[in-house]
Amino acid sequence: MTTTIGSLTVGPRCLGTNVFGRSVDAPGAARILDAFVDGGGDHVDTAALYGGTLSESYIGQWGKRDGVVIATKIGWPDDANHPGLRPATMRAAVDGCLQRLGTDRIDLLYTHHDDETVTVPEIIDTLDELVRAGKVREIAASNLSPERLTESLEYSASNGKAAYVALQPHYSLMSRDTYEGPLAAVAEKFDLAVFPYFSLAMGFLTGKHRPGVTADSVRAGGVAQYVDSERGRKVLAALDAIAAATGAELATIALAWLGSRKQVAAPIASARKLDQLPALLAAPSLHLTQPHLDALTAASA
Repeated sequence: MTTTIGSLTVGPRCLGTNVFGRSVDAPGAARILDAFVDGGGDHVDTAALYGGTLSESYIGQWGKRDGVVIATKIGWPDDANHPGLRPATMRAAVDGCLQRLGTDRIDLLYTHHDDETVTVPEIIDTLDELVRAGKVREIAASNLSPERLTESLEYSASNGKAAYVALQPHYSLMSRDTYEGPLAAVAEKFDLAVFPYFSLAMGFLTGKHRPGVTADSVRAGGVAQYVDSERGRKVLAALDAIAAATGAELATIALAWLGSRKQVAAPIASARKLDQLPALLAAPSLHLTQPHLDALTAASA
């Protein structure tokens, strides 16, 4: 199943590359990208600050862009080079992204984090300028409140400006209130394609992080919050039961549940090693029965 977002069409698999430049070097990134595309993936997500800009650089060095939608993000408050969303900062940030990615146009550009020191008209007008200049095809938002997202979409509609076509929220079986509710309502009202990040809860939903188990992960510290939680125990038990019934890996099941949620076009998931990719690529093909979906929804409530 594909999803049309503005002028772009993407499939149900999206590779996150926040590990590129941190725990994955350039040759490793190229191998992962090749395997992802060979496995049916066509959408790669990065950001100006990932790996201290190395993630974008590795993707640019890989260079195999035919048929692949590249999404990147600008405007993180702590970005060492271009923090925030002031117009001049956004323009400079996009030029940097284009240079590192080795391209003349970004397929999908996200505002990575809101900047409430800048008005919505200033942000949208600048994004519209970038689209009209041919530097960006479509625009999207991440880490934006329902109120500012609504204001942005209404401003675009009223003034004939480029409009957000997608939303990237924090959303998984372990973090549902970060999307469900008012933010999800806005996404549904404006028919935004949703691409959740931390869709595997920093690796917890792979099942390798359990009480008394030390896992090889750069995110082990962040996962600790889930390991001994009541929700964590319930979710792992539900995933284990479905894995026993289907033969699917826990990560595949967790992503398939997320993919079944309204407006979700593709969960974003990353891989540090080639052997982690098959579980991610398999998610769209896994059929979860309604009882399976209900069990996961109840366990994660």
